[in-house]
Amino acid sequence: MGNLKIGVVGCGAIGREHINRLAHKLQNSEVVAVMDVFEEGAKRGAAMAGENCRIYTDVASIVNDSEVDAIVVTTPGFAHKEAVMAAVKAGKPVFCEKPLCTTAADCKEIVEAEIASGKHLVQVGFMRRYDRGYNQVKELLDGGSFGKPLVVKCTHRAISVDDSYSTEMAVTDTAIHEIDCLHWLLNDDWAKVQVITGANTKNAHEGLMDPQVMIMQSKTGVTVILEVYVNCKFGYDINCEVVCEEGVINLPCPSFPTVRKDCAISTAIEQNWILRFIDSYDVELQDWISSALKGEVNGPTAWDGYIAEVTADALVAAQKSGKMEEVSFGDTPAFYQK
Repeated sequence: MGNLKIGVVGCGAIGREHINRLAHKLQNSEVVAVMDVFEEGAKRGAAMAGENCRIYTDVASIVNDSEVDAIVVTTPGFAHKEAVMAAVKAGKPVFCEKPLCTTAADCKEIVEAEIASGKHLVQVGFMRRYDRGYNQVKELLDGGSFGKPLVVKCTHRAISVDDSYSTEMAVTDTAIHEIDCLHWLLNDDWAKVQVITGANTKNAHEGLMDPQVMIMQSKTGVTVILEVYVNCKFGYDINCEVVCEEGVINLPCPSFPTVRKDCAISTAIEQNWILRFIDSYDVELQDWISSALKGEVNGPTAWDGYIAEVTADALVAAQKSGKMEEVSFGDTPAFYQK
């Protein structure tokens, strides 16, 4: 099997992370071109990939480079649509970091373009589907011995966020992971959602509601209670408990040594989201590379990206209304049915 020659669009922090793993850690992968609207950023990315890596500052040029087999998009979410659409129109596989787009309408355009192309080309970077712990939980649920899931309780906590982080971003940048991952974990679609706010932490900057409790109910009636708390101060704390008819499944967290010191027994909590899911990123992109070389998409699809964005839009509406909001995205197109 030859190498997949990749062009990376976006050379910011996550872009450079991906350039490093694509160029130096993963198999059958070669970064041959990078693009960033800021030339200095593109040069930094190219330096990580190797001396023969080509540099571009516009999307069309990198997508239309005849030496580029596939595209990885790591720009800010608002800029995803241009690169993904260009790759689909060029018939090239494209891996797009989450979210697919920042509006459901833009996601739907990508879905329609991919269907019109007749080929599965788009994978969305919802890396939690590749996390070992979440996969262990899914295996237990799919095995059937716990009966049907009834209630899911989750936390998504971060140490702090900067002043640009808004109340809406608690959905669009944070809860978006649970929106997709639990949809996959439960093999169920969302029906209605609600957001509850109340006591606000003193650590939230002006205008930010933190924490928020998000309630999502699936079409089969499974109720998800998600706490999003992005100024918790003590660590990056991801938890998931699935209450089933015949038992309860808890998400295993990454292992840290338990230590006895200073008259206390303690276990560390991860401090960084990149480190918490670093293995998942490696597994995710290796799967995308292997699948792209075979002309397949085996990870989250453009339709999954659309579902996540429709659900996110409903949650943002619920933040404003305080009411339960309906989630509606229609039946899964035959093109995306497995």
